[in-house]
Amino acid sequence: MSAELVALTILAASIGVGHTLLGPDHYLPFVVLARARGWSRAATVLVTTLCGLGHVGSSIVLGTIGIALGVAVARVEGIESARGDVAAWLLTAFGLIYMVWGIRRAARHRTHSHVHAHSGGETHVHVHDHVRAHVHPHDEGNAVSLTPWVLFTIFVFGPCEPLIPILMYPAAADSAFGVALVAGVFSAATILTMLALVLLLSFGLSRLPTRGLERYSHALAGLAILLCGVAIHLGL
Repeated sequence: MSAELVALTILAASIGVGHTLLGPDHYLPFVVLARARGWSRAATVLVTTLCGLGHVGSSIVLGTIGIALGVAVARVEGIESARGDVAAWLLTAFGLIYMVWGIRRAARHRTHSHVHAHSGGETHVHVHDHVRAHVHPHDEGNAVSLTPWVLFTIFVFGPCEPLIPILMYPAAADSAFGVALVAGVFSAATILTMLALVLLLSFGLSRLPTRGLERYSHALAGLAILLCGVAIHLGL
């Protein structure tokens, strides 16, 4: 292995970790949705991993095609930029729609009380909301959520900006093995960092006293995702 390829491999790991840490859109949506939707740890890991694979995989495919066909790196970067704009708009729209749905859901789940009188003169107050009172227990359990698939679609459109011009094209000057190596190291670093951040932040969030906000968890999740999309548009 040449010294240049060793340097590119180290750079791939560093960039994979760094660009994930600096991009809240890589982990925050999974944290807030896992909390709001009550995903298990295994489900959270699965969704995060699949979205991470879609995220890096789409850029790897595009970069590989560009290298194989001899397409100029500037042209490939233009395609990546366009994909990034689409992903940002999709994330923003998803966050807005999910927030509005969450607000409406919270409004429907307002609790109220009824006073029940018994024959012996005893009374008690019964607190409930009509939505949960009339929903069959198996309805939610058997429902197939589209949320993970929406996230996966957004992440497939989301490009890994530094991967192709900084890592794959330079590695192509060495060998096809070099391209596969830097792409693999970058992918592993990105996905592992995503998982570490999602699990760490989810654990921290579970320790916060948020019981009073449970009713608004979906609306707050949508707001967080919306802000991630806006931050991408603003270049933050």
